[in-house]
Amino acid sequence: MTTTSDHSGMHRIHPAAFMLACIAIAAPSTADAYIGPGAGFAVLGSFAVIFVTMILAGASLLVWPFRMLWRAIRRRTKSKPLVRRLIVLGFDGQETTITERMMAEGELPYFQKLAASGCYSRLRSTFPSITPVAWSSFTTGTNPGKHNIFDFLDRDPRTYLPRLSSTEIGSVNRVLKLGKLRIPLAKPSIRLLRKSKPFWTILGEHNIWSTIIRVPITFPPDKFYGAQLGAMCIPDLLGTQGTFLFFTTRSGGESFQEGGLQFELSANGSKDSFEGTIEGPENSFLEGNPPMTLPLHIDVDRKTGRALVSIDSETVELEPRVLSGWVKLSFKAIAGMKVTGICRLMITEMDEHVSLYVSPINIEPEKPVMPISHPSYYCSYLEKKLGSYATLGLAEDTWALNEKITDDHTFMTQTSDIDNEREEMLFAALDRLKKGTLVTVFDATDRVNHMFWRYTEEGHPAAEGIENPEYAKAIEDQYRRNDEIVGKVMERLGEGDVLWVLSDHGCTSFRRGVNLNAWLLENGYLALKDGADASEPWLQSVDWSRTKAYAVGLVGIFLNIEGREAQGIVASGAEAEALKAELKAKLDGLVDTEKGDVAINDAFDTDKLYRGPYKGNAPDLLIGYNHGYRISWDCASGVVAGSVFDDNTKAWSGDHIVDPRLVPGIFLANHPIDIEDPAIIDLAPTALTLFGVKPLAHMEGTPIISKDRFNRQ
Repeated sequence: MTTTSDHSGMHRIHPAAFMLACIAIAAPSTADAYIGPGAGFAVLGSFAVIFVTMILAGASLLVWPFRMLWRAIRRRTKSKPLVRRLIVLGFDGQETTITERMMAEGELPYFQKLAASGCYSRLRSTFPSITPVAWSSFTTGTNPGKHNIFDFLDRDPRTYLPRLSSTEIGSVNRVLKLGKLRIPLAKPSIRLLRKSKPFWTILGEHNIWSTIIRVPITFPPDKFYGAQLGAMCIPDLLGTQGTFLFFTTRSGGESFQEGGLQFELSANGSKDSFEGTIEGPENSFLEGNPPMTLPLHIDVDRKTGRALVSIDSETVELEPRVLSGWVKLSFKAIAGMKVTGICRLMITEMDEHVSLYVSPINIEPEKPVMPISHPSYYCSYLEKKLGSYATLGLAEDTWALNEKITDDHTFMTQTSDIDNEREEMLFAALDRLKKGTLVTVFDATDRVNHMFWRYTEEGHPAAEGIENPEYAKAIEDQYRRNDEIVGKVMERLGEGDVLWVLSDHGCTSFRRGVNLNAWLLENGYLALKDGADASEPWLQSVDWSRTKAYAVGLVGIFLNIEGREAQGIVASGAEAEALKAELKAKLDGLVDTEKGDVAINDAFDTDKLYRGPYKGNAPDLLIGYNHGYRISWDCASGVVAGSVFDDNTKAWSGDHIVDPRLVPGIFLANHPIDIEDPAIIDLAPTALTLFGVKPLAHMEGTPIISKDRFNRQ
């Protein structure tokens, strides 16, 4: 049975016809664009569940009319919307000082026009001022103590190892063994760990449609009256937050710190022919979970400057240093079952040596092997309408640029292409939306800030030796691009439409890294095992029986509390409070003696920052770095060795993991606001107010408008 949605324009097929719910798990990896573990990976396919699903599908068809009637009754609303449509454009990480300067110089005419018609304000971010935390507060109208997202990473108190903070993928213990085959008899759970109810779910309960495109921390997607394409932290096919593959004839070489895997290319009987093997997700259907693989073959023609790259049955002709389009990779799991992803390829050299870059392998949107949208077919609808697109949560490959496998031009090509994909999604949804809410988040601003800040200030260690960089103005160019998008949306506004433009935080320089674990070691709060190698990652060298405090993740310090951590030695209560106060006193105003600058403004006691049932999951201290400083790459990887302070020489040269007071976001609207100093936490209750829905009692944000500003529709 096929019907058409009034809101999305998608062809709607009854979900029972699409239920294919058998799942096997691959173990999480520890590579990701921000450093840390991935979400893990779940491959669709359980014979037992398929059999049951076929039976349930028939029953579902019989009760479908009654279910639709019941849903319609439940969604009946008495609310009286003040607006027809609310359109929200999120430009992740857009910095206030750059925005304000460019507006004053007339470089952002549509931002200026929007501000003149309504308002412009700085927008207070969250503590900490990082993407998953800030957007979760935007979504729910609550502080982290109520939505449970405090960082990109959490730590497992049983093992002290990092784990992804937003998503948990369970394991399958019941399997049917048939020789070497392992057939799962159930499917694992995939849970979103963000708590509190998103405002679009509340709107849906009042029969108000929402389309939500790539808002961070929406994996797995929410279930509500609307459509959603998930974002951070959707994994790649390896179960990580973005691992590129690098195939080369060069021998040896240093391994990548994070984010990439290197493989050998071997000659295939000729100096112009090479072969290798692409390893995909682990195959949990086979004993020992070996990786699924595809054969790789490269034929180079040095005279024409071309290479033919064949992966299984797919063949692509490439020029050196030019990215391919999306290439489909289909890994065979067992007979009749494939796991499909998409990637981009680039020959990085083909002279004496031959090397091939393979981008992180994204989940294919046409037939996704994990839930990346709601309804499940929404991602397929977008693929049919717009073509293949990036699905990875952190889709721009920052680590390949950090590791100098790609260059500035390649990174900007990736970023611009993804930005264009997002724009097409935005306008496809906007043109169909008659009433309700549309929220679209663009990531390019954040990624360009991160990777090109080094060109905005003299003497940045990451720009040493680079003269006349091609992308010296990349950040300003991206802000102009954002302005163009705002202008296109403004042209489509009608009576009763509200437009918001915002960023979740700003950005500043990252010139020097701070290794908190090295500082804790120097000051006697962390101890190493006898004879241990302090350069081991993930705190493997730490002697927990003599350690009082440690840093895991990107934002803070945990105390090694007895009864909470597996090997805790600090008594909760008075002893823990005294230790926390002692650490705070020493870290507040910590000076980088080599440079003579303050590196840490404040260490914040999170017990005083947060309220709510989940505040116990937060770090005990949140570190508010000064401009120019951030947690070091070694500390983020759990390495204790080395100095407390070091230069940041990676392309990732700007950041916002600092004192949140230094990096507010921006907020513009086509209406005035009625409060001073608005915060991102205020926007969810404001969205509800615009549609005549009373904010929930647990929400802490304050609506930034009064109802009498709008005529009831």
